[in-house]
Order: sequence, then structure tokens, then C-alpha cells
Amino acid sequence: MNINNEHISNSEKALPNGKGLGWATSVYFIGIGGIGMSAIARYFVANGKQVAGYDKTPTEITKALEALGIQIHFEDNIEHINSEFLNPENTLVVYTPAIPKNHSEFNYFKDNGFNVLKRSAVLGEITKQTVCLAVAGTHGKTTTTSILGHLLNTCNVPVTAFLGGISENYNSNLILNGTEVTVVEADEFDRSFLTLSPDLACITSMDADHLDIYGNAEELVKTFKDFTACIKPNGKLFVKNGLPLQGITYGIEDDSDYSAQNISIENGSYIFDVKTPKGIQKGFKFSLPGRHNLSNALAALAMAIEYGCTFNDLAVGLETYKGVQRRFTYQIKTNDFVFIDDYAHHPEEIKAVHQAVREMYPGKKVLAVFQPHLFSRTQDFVDGFAESLSKFDELLLLDIYPARELPIDGVTSKWLLEKIKNPNKKLIQKSEIINEINKSDAKIVLTIGAGDIGAEVKHIKEAFYVKN
Repeated sequence: MNINNEHISNSEKALPNGKGLGWATSVYFIGIGGIGMSAIARYFVANGKQVAGYDKTPTEITKALEALGIQIHFEDNIEHINSEFLNPENTLVVYTPAIPKNHSEFNYFKDNGFNVLKRSAVLGEITKQTVCLAVAGTHGKTTTTSILGHLLNTCNVPVTAFLGGISENYNSNLILNGTEVTVVEADEFDRSFLTLSPDLACITSMDADHLDIYGNAEELVKTFKDFTACIKPNGKLFVKNGLPLQGITYGIEDDSDYSAQNISIENGSYIFDVKTPKGIQKGFKFSLPGRHNLSNALAALAMAIEYGCTFNDLAVGLETYKGVQRRFTYQIKTNDFVFIDDYAHHPEEIKAVHQAVREMYPGKKVLAVFQPHLFSRTQDFVDGFAESLSKFDELLLLDIYPARELPIDGVTSKWLLEKIKNPNKKLIQKSEIINEINKSDAKIVLTIGAGDIGAEVKHIKEAFYVKN
């Protein structure tokens, strides 16, 4: 694969100095360990670029990037950057909006004539000369994007898919099978998805979120509607049935244009038929638990069908789909003990996880360990969190993971705990998780959250593999 500057017309050059992307021989990432940033970093490595970057702390993602030959350092210091990335004539700088405004490397590049672009703008440039399939929504976009990328790859479509999570099928957040088609996660955070120009776009949900950015739910919905205006002429919009948007609808056991029908569960997998505008296609199999995941699968199927994939190939692709890390991921699965990890960080996502675990394990006692993500999100949705978390049999609550935020007075996990209507609840530290699980007789254990709770998963897994 090559990024060729000749394919970028004058009217489509969005870089500040009128350049496309092909001119850059070096690409430097500020925040390279982010899930979206790292996918683009992998893409540029595959295209023969020199790639390096900064991130705050080492992670499994940064280790994987370093294994590809990418130079990464973890101190905000220009002196750690190799000279080949300090030439503005051939270096593109990509940054995540999550970095602080006083970041010294960011300000150095900005003040010294470099082309400095947000991740979303770079993704927009990459996808311009392709058939772009974009998945947006406050929930479900990562899973839907990864299913869609896998389906197209299975159907041998020349696709590059940028994923917002690590695919279990590919052990990567990038699928590479050609450059004619791109599949992207269209991120509403910071209005990033408005840089895209998709041919086919999907909106899975528009529940209130990121109110620190949007101010209110109405502004968020307005921005999703603005995103639909970014679709190319003669493009298609897919929407979950019930959303206030006009498009090709999809839903579960309803009258949508695409609908999952005759659903049954066999050995932990969904077996279902798909009603399309042209008839019924029978016998699809999908192994991710939860009706929310079945809905995501249906959205991906609808987009792939409208793109032109055959039903037989799609059935094979869906059956072989393994999921995304930290999306209802089984860490331990025995007859006596089940440990599941999930990224859910919004009340609606937690409700979906609860529905899935109750459907798969009816009558079993469920213990949830939850880490709230962001002070602002906890403040905005505290009653929703309290309601959704009250549904579990036992709850262990961790302190709020701040991410990019400073504390908000009065917004604490203790405040949230007091609102949870469940007598079997407790506020704990991360160091206490294993001991508290040991005290419980629950046979189903969940870890839930988008912060650093994911780093605890391997310790829990190690502790209970021995026991079980």
C-alpha cells in the first residue's frame, strides 16, 4: 500500500499549507498510545513512513507499537525526539485533543512551522479517496465497526479498517486488506466525526454523553444530524429504529428495513434470520452475548449487504467473529466460575451488559466491580448510574478515574454509592478487588469501566485461574 499525493486533488487538500499526506516521510504522534491514534500509527508504518511518538505512560498498546519499530518516549521533552522528526518539510504531526494545552512538544511543533493535525483530520484525509463506511453513535460503534471490518475482510473486499478497540480476530485495531474501502469509527467526542465524508454511515445511538463538550443533549443530537450532512451525494444513512433520523432502519424483531427475526440461543450463540428489503435470509449465527451486540451485528450486516457482499460470505464472516477486547470479554469461563471484562462507562451501556449477563446466566448471582470514568460524566448521569448499578446482586465501586479532568467538588464515588439502591454495595480501592471477590459466593464476576480498571484484569484472572 502507498499513500500517493497524486490522488489528492487541489480541491480536497485540507492541510494548512495546501499539502496532502503523501509528502510526509515522517509522522510524529502526540498521544500515540490512544486506541484511535495507535491504529493510524500502524497504518503509516504499513505505508513505509517513519513513525515515532510520545505518550504519558507505557501500556500494552505502546509495547505492541514498539515491537513494530516505532520509537516512543514517555516524557514531554523535545530532546527525546530524533532529529529526523524535527524537519517541518517532511514531518506530519498528529495529536489527540486529550493532551493539555500547555504540552511542550505540541507547542514546539505548532510554533515552528510544522503541519499539526488532530487525529480526526488525518483520518478524514486518509478516507477521502476511498469508499468510506463510517459508524457513529454514543454506544456500540467500536463493536459495530469491528464486525463490519471483519465482514468485509472475510468477503475479500480491499478494505482498511480503523478500529476503536483491539479485535480478537486480528489482535490489532487495524485491519489491512487493501485501500479501496475504509471502515472507520466516527467519534462524536470533540465533534471529530465532522471531518469525515462517508459513502455509507450508520448511527447506533444518540444518548446524552460528553456533556462537558456539548453542554446539553440537544446540542449532541444536533451534531449527529450535522454528521449526516457529511455523507457524500447518493450515499446512504443507516439508523437504529426509533432514532429521530430518516434513513435505512435496523432493529430487533420489529418492522425495520433490516430486522433480526426468529431469534434463539444455542450453546451461548444467537441463531437468527435477517429480514431485508428484498426478503428473508435464514440461518445466521453470532456468538457475542447481549441484544445490544445482536443489534450491532445487524447494523454491520445491513451496511455490508448494501455495499454488495453476498449472504453466504456474510454468514461465514459473522459466525467467525470473535469480538473486541474489553467488550464482554470472557477472561475465565468454567462451569463453576465466570469472569467477564467490559468497557461500559455509561448507564445505558451498563444496562446492556446487565441484560446480556442475565440472558446468558439466568438465576446466577452476579458481582460487578465498577470504576466510574470522568467526574463530569458521573455528575451528569449519577442517577442513571445508580439505577443501572443497582441491578447487580453485589457491587464493588472504585474511585472515579479522572482521565483528562480535574476533580469537581462533591462529585465522588461515595456520593454515587449513597444513591445506589442495593444493600450489597461497597466502596473499595483497586488493591482490595481480589480479596473482596474472594469473600463473595457469586459465580459470575464482571469488571466494568473505561479507566485503568482494565489493568487489573490480568491480576484477577491470575488469582482465580489457580482457584478455579
